[in-house]
Formats: sequence, structure tokens, C-alpha cells
Amino acid sequence: MFDTIVIATDGSDSVRRAVDFAIDIAARFEAEVHAVYVVDSGEVESTPDEVRDDLRDALDDRGREALDQVSDAATDRDPSLDVTVEAREGRPAAEIAEYARDVDADIVAMGTRGRHGENRFLIGSVAERVVRTCPVPVLTVRQLTDEDPRRTTI
Repeated sequence: MFDTIVIATDGSDSVRRAVDFAIDIAARFEAEVHAVYVVDSGEVESTPDEVRDDLRDALDDRGREALDQVSDAATDRDPSLDVTVEAREGRPAAEIAEYARDVDADIVAMGTRGRHGENRFLIGSVAERVVRTCPVPVLTVRQLTDEDPRRTTI
């Protein structure tokens, strides 16, 4: 049913649950896992010149960390899972959809909120755009609040 799963990550706390769901699906179906991180070129270009390079470097570092988190989570869940990672720069929703096409994904998994937090009422703007434009099904997974009875704490 699922041969190729793309996990869109920005390294935020809200994407962790989506990563776990996607990795669980991948393990059950022995699917390929692809993790993609997108540096928002609009965010970088709208930054003052004197700090633009520092911002790009910080976002690149965050991307490597985010992709490593997905790889580590996959290895922890099932050591046989192999994760292909990709960092891109551009408009996040467009890049995620293009990557899904490039790898012939069966599904894209992502969180409903990203680094910019609660700026949208029900679903983050990037997640909303991916749902509307992606050529494959998109699994959006919301982060549970501390008060949610389904959330387990260790």
C-alpha cells in the first residue's frame, strides 16, 4: 500500500508526532522513507543584508538537525529502515510537493504547525498549502497538548 513515504520536517516540536506516525507506517509496510527540510527562501530574502548569511547558516544547521532527528527516530523504531534526507531552499509547500513528485511518493506526512507556531487557527499555512497542492495524499498530524488525555508522559 505504501512504498515511499515523505516526511516533511522543520525540526519543530509539532512535527515529532507526525514523524513517529510516518515511521510507524513505513515500518509496517517496509516502505522507503524520505525526509525533506526546506529553507524558506522568502524568509531569508526578506532579512536585512547584514544578517542574511547568518540566518541562512542557522536555518541550514536547523535543517541538518531536523533531518538527523528523523533518521535517528527511524533507526530507533526499526534499524532496517533507511532514510534518504534532502535539504532544499525555496517556497516550502512547493518544494515539498515537488519532492513528493520527484521520488514518486505514496504519501507525505507532516505536522499541522511549524516553527511559526499558532499563526493559523486550525492548520499552519505551509501544511494548508501542501494539502491543497500536493499531487499525493497528505497525512497531517497535530501535536497533542499537555492537557490531552491521549498524550502520554514518561
